[in-house]
Amino acid sequence: MRGPGTDTIMRTDTIMRTKDLSVGYNKKTVLSLIDLVFENGKFISLLGPNGAGKTTLLRTMSRLLPPCDGSVLIDQISLNEFKQDSLARILSVVLTDRVSPGLFSVFEFVALGRYPHTGLMGRLKKSDEEVIISSLAQVNAGDLVFRQVGTLSDGERQKVLLARALTQEPRLILLDEPTIHLDLKHRMEVISILQKLCREKGITVVASMHDVDIAAKISDSVVLIKNGRIAAWGPPEETLDNRSVAALYDFEGASFNPGLGSIEIKADGGRGSVFVAGGMARGAALYRLLAKRGLSIATGIIHDNDLDCYVAKSLGAECITLPPMEKIGQNKLNEALPLIKQADYTVDSGFPLGEFNRMNAELIKYALTYGKPVFTLRKAEDAWRFLQTDSENMIVCENEIMLLNKMDGYQK
Repeated sequence: MRGPGTDTIMRTDTIMRTKDLSVGYNKKTVLSLIDLVFENGKFISLLGPNGAGKTTLLRTMSRLLPPCDGSVLIDQISLNEFKQDSLARILSVVLTDRVSPGLFSVFEFVALGRYPHTGLMGRLKKSDEEVIISSLAQVNAGDLVFRQVGTLSDGERQKVLLARALTQEPRLILLDEPTIHLDLKHRMEVISILQKLCREKGITVVASMHDVDIAAKISDSVVLIKNGRIAAWGPPEETLDNRSVAALYDFEGASFNPGLGSIEIKADGGRGSVFVAGGMARGAALYRLLAKRGLSIATGIIHDNDLDCYVAKSLGAECITLPPMEKIGQNKLNEALPLIKQADYTVDSGFPLGEFNRMNAELIKYALTYGKPVFTLRKAEDAWRFLQTDSENMIVCENEIMLLNKMDGYQK
């Protein structure tokens, strides 16, 4: 092992790549034919179900496991060519293994990350101490410096583990589920820290993740892992869609919408059906509430670029749509009217009425004419002015929760 020093390595835009890599353990291959390229300063998320091989891949790329076949290269040099201290100046690892630090203070524990720079005696110089304090500050953990590691919460402990990794002054950090066991505050904080390290420090971050919605928002690239292979990889904007995410996790009762960057739980329709006159982003929260109540949803007439359209389609609603900035015409109205006739309830989401969606008023009038109950989120005087009607079938609701309660009461 010749152990190239950091001053002899020829750096390129690519810090790590795998070539025909197969990984596994106990002579059992878990993933095969892995050809990936990780660029400097990028955030790469590994996504896939439990047992897909994400952790095994990370352990192999960090040299904790030998490859079954193929190779891992850093700056075009095989991982096996590096001495341990040389590798530790480039690569740091944060795994999910529970650490038992004994009576170490946070400062002492984080200082362990300086071992590639302190020589055989491991003595800290003033410059090393400055790196330790700086690393703690970078992860918002400067106030923890005198605490014992055993007294930290999960979120505090994860920030300290990141600080220890940073004291190695690496160019690449590999992390296994860095937000597992964390509450929402610390989850967002850790993700923000990692993203900041990429953007401001030029550090490459490769992390296994379970939160697809977070990975879609923060990653420069995602790697989809399933059935012993790389199913797809690339920018999340090109790689993550409803089909690829559903296939990755084998779910049918939910859908991923790349426009929203989130997963929505589809309505099962077991408690009836509702038509929502939506648009102008007034229906989005209402769709979710109705879906939770077990109602199948139809909605219209909304424009393709409206938030309501994204949410409704993610929930499996039947949508009557038209292109952006196009006026609603009689053809679209005729398409929507049968859905109102079939629905048990009609809901007026309280959308603002303008030049392009004026015809949607006819949807509400049709429901009233047909004898359907219409639950509206407009004030009584606004509803009368909007529809020019005082029909007893118009049921005024102050908010979405009251609307649901009145729907339940009407049903009884």
